Amino acid sequence: MAPDDLKTKERRYDLDWLRVIVFYLLILYHVGMYYVPWGFHIKSDPTYPELRWPMLFLNQWRLPILFVISGMGTAFALGHRSVGQFLRERSIRLLIPLLFGMAVIVPPQVWVERVAVDGESYSYWTFWTQHYFGPTYPAGNLSWHHLWFLPYLFMFSLVFAPILGYIRAHRDAPWMTSLGRIFRSGWGLYSFLPLLYFAEALVEPFFPVTHALIGDWFTIINYGIMFFAGYLLISRRADFWVGLNQIGRYLPYIAITSFTAYYMIRQYEDSTVIHFTEAFIKVFNLWSWVLLLFHLASKYLNRPSKALAYANRAVYPFYILHQTVMMLLIYYLRPYHMHLGLEALLLIAGTFIITALIYEFLIRRIRLLHPFFGLK
Repeated sequence: MAPDDLKTKERRYDLDWLRVIVFYLLILYHVGMYYVPWGFHIKSDPTYPELRWPMLFLNQWRLPILFVISGMGTAFALGHRSVGQFLRERSIRLLIPLLFGMAVIVPPQVWVERVAVDGESYSYWTFWTQHYFGPTYPAGNLSWHHLWFLPYLFMFSLVFAPILGYIRAHRDAPWMTSLGRIFRSGWGLYSFLPLLYFAEALVEPFFPVTHALIGDWFTIINYGIMFFAGYLLISRRADFWVGLNQIGRYLPYIAITSFTAYYMIRQYEDSTVIHFTEAFIKVFNLWSWVLLLFHLASKYLNRPSKALAYANRAVYPFYILHQTVMMLLIYYLRPYHMHLGLEALLLIAGTFIITALIYEFLIRRIRLLHPFFGLK
């Protein structure tokens, strides 16, 4: 079956909803990072090990599905642009917010870490003018912190653009038709697992995640596969949705069972056998959740609304701003040693409300600020 014409500007509201939901979950997730024993820029005292499991549940699929959705968005963007036009648009929407974020949005986070964790005593102005612009974090201070997603997405757009352009030009080729038949079968949607397993089992042990781009080979390969998978899936989107519907009834059971297995195997001490087994369960589990979320969204969220239109436009500024707002709130709240529940509630609600106010009354209304926050 021939694919839908990607030059038609069909709107998939379910993909918009998923993107919005996953990005807004970052507030919940990053507040959680303050409390769990995992490494983060600033930590609660004490930390709460039992929070690792709900955090692990979110962590297993939140970044994979974002990169898959980004690949899907690339397919739509290339559908009505040349490769050159696409790369110019990506440069403006990714690099300008990245550079602005590194110069203006991220520095307060590093200042909080240096003052609250490292015991430095300089003012923010002294830190920003005299200490920030220099060697890179963590030895120095210059960093992109949570904005690491932007340079990776730009790199994928740049590297994959010629390949994606070729695929677009040959979308009626026999090999694309065969790919569509694989997706349409339903279980063929798991055909990306061998590549994901290769990255997890054979690359990750030698290249742990750094988000520094240079030398971060596991992150590059792993999320590059997911980005490319998203492009292929939406390039054959009629087949993708049919295949997803074929296995949709089984996906909740598969996802819950695979996460249970992943939880259980993480209780064992690491060994060669455990590593290769855990790697398979991990990628099978995360991909099952990605497929399940696409299936649920296609059934229940593929409809427009004013709330979605507003949230979809606000989501990029929210992503850029939220962690800085959260870190400053942590800095000013932590001396009060509040109860966990109250403090977490204040951090989550405060981060959301303050970020929303900044977006509504500054960013949204001052057109000069739009390019710096990725708004068209």
